[in-house]
Amino acid sequence: MIRVVLPAPLRQLACVDGELALDVPAPVTQRTVLDAVEARYPMLKGTLRDHVTQRRRSLVRFFACEEDLSHEEPDAPLPEAVAAGKEPYLVVGAIAGG
Repeated sequence: MIRVVLPAPLRQLACVDGELALDVPAPVTQRTVLDAVEARYPMLKGTLRDHVTQRRRSLVRFFACEEDLSHEEPDAPLPEAVAAGKEPYLVVGAIAGG
């Protein structure tokens, strides 16, 4: 079971409280986790990744085990602690402004 933490606006859009618990097939990668999120919560499709290119939205960041994974390859394996459900996969809305 993979634990996913979404920012409050996306939790509200998906009508969920707290973190998500998802079954993700091996290998556990950013792509497979995001595919599982979008499959279970189709209203989130396009909020995390572009519909066509599947690239991360510019104001969305991904973290796990205190590491910024936003620029990692989508098919790179996530840390073992995330794959084992010990640590959450964090989706964070970036802050922009001046």
